[in-house]
Amino acid sequence: MSFREKSLWVMLFAMGIAAFFYGHAVAYVGHVQFETLPFRAMTVDAPMVAMFHIAVAVLVAFAILGHLLIVLFDQRTDEDERDRLIALKGARVGGVVLAIGVFLSLWLAVVSTGNFGFTQLLLSFWVLAQMSDYAVQLWLQRQGR
Repeated sequence: MSFREKSLWVMLFAMGIAAFFYGHAVAYVGHVQFETLPFRAMTVDAPMVAMFHIAVAVLVAFAILGHLLIVLFDQRTDEDERDRLIALKGARVGGVVLAIGVFLSLWLAVVSTGNFGFTQLLLSFWVLAQMSDYAVQLWLQRQGR
C-alpha cells in the first residue's frame, strides 16, 4: 500500500471512531432533552458542545498517532498524478453528499424551531461526505485507477 492509501485508512478509521463516539453521546443527551421537550424545540446546549470538542480531540489524536506510525514504518511519501486524480474523484463524490446534506439541513431549519436537528443533520452529512470521499479514494486505490 502507498502512503496515501495508508493515510486514507487512518483517516477513515479515525473519523469513524470520532463519529461513533459523538453519535452515542448526542443520542444520550438528546434522549434526555427529548423527554422534556418536543423534537422541534430541542437546542444544542453545553453538554453537546463539550461532546463535539471531545470527538474532535479523539479524531485529532487518532489521526496524529496513525500518521506517526505510518511515517515510522514507511518513509515513501511521494505522491503521483494518479493519487491526485483519485483525490479529485473522491472530492467530487464528497461534494455531492455534502450538497445534499446542506439542502436537507436548510429545509429542516425552515420547518423546525430549535437548532438541534439542523446542526446535527448538517454535522452528520459533513462527516458522511468526508467518509464517502475517503471510501471512494480507497476503492479507486484498490482498483488501481
